[in-house]
Amino acid sequence: MFKEISPKEINGNLIKLIADEWMLISAGGKDGYNMMTASWGFMGEMWGNDTAVAMIRPQRYTMEFIKENDYYALSFYGDRKDIHKVCGSMSGRDVNKTEMTGLTPVFSDNTVYFEEARLVLICKKQYIQTMEEKYFTDKEPLKWYENNDFHNMIFGEIIKVLVKE
Repeated sequence: MFKEISPKEINGNLIKLIADEWMLISAGGKDGYNMMTASWGFMGEMWGNDTAVAMIRPQRYTMEFIKENDYYALSFYGDRKDIHKVCGSMSGRDVNKTEMTGLTPVFSDNTVYFEEARLVLICKKQYIQTMEEKYFTDKEPLKWYENNDFHNMIFGEIIKVLVKE
């Protein structure tokens, strides 16, 4: 059972949460959805809103669902790296990640998330921009983009936070 809290009530270090625990980014609905593992992103305030920024490479199947939908979810699963092994290494174009992980989809708040999550952020998409090489003032991070597949930055207002009771 989930309980709704304010974004400012999220427990823990947000950098550790994203970088070490990882998250699933999911978007879509009953007619089709996808989810992917992510360990890059950030949260803070933007445009007067509590905001989460998800980072997604353009070739990822989940990016298609982000573009087609106004809402997406970021969900956290504690130490369940088995979920991330599937969702971070396989494409939903080729396999049924829901079956492979045993996750239970919840279709609510104009998106999809999963019953097994311990923390869910429902976000309303506000802005998408693709990173560009010419804007890197430090060229060291370019080592992550050997194929020039620069991440899309998806800014979303956090409209709901759900935690497991």
